[in-house]
Amino acid sequence: MRIHLSSVFVDDQEKALRFYTEVLGFVKKHDVPLGEHRWLTVVSPEDPDGTELLLEPSGHPAVQPYRTALVQDGIPATAFAVEDVQAEFDRLRDLGVTFTQEPLEMGPVTTAVLDDTCGNLIQIVHSK
Repeated sequence: MRIHLSSVFVDDQEKALRFYTEVLGFVKKHDVPLGEHRWLTVVSPEDPDGTELLLEPSGHPAVQPYRTALVQDGIPATAFAVEDVQAEFDRLRDLGVTFTQEPLEMGPVTTAVLDDTCGNLIQIVHSK
């Protein structure tokens, strides 16, 4: 068994697609119209057949209280692995990305947390 699909709830799918592709560097995998929304996924360019991230519309009534609570408590919705947290932090900050946690070393793990502009905190992480 392996993880095939994960999702993050987003306020605006088009805005999320731009952020996740143009800023974070993912590539669009699926874009299927579904009424007013889309089945919209992105993948890592390093693993185009790997785990897909669904940019899920946040319209369900349970989503907003859930996301608000996570953000208020500083809890990331998900985490993405990077080779060098400091380098990725610098690259993203230069692109105007807002971070709620700068790079932090915790033993063999280094993390940083960013705001995805779509209602979520996202952690970037590297394990030694």
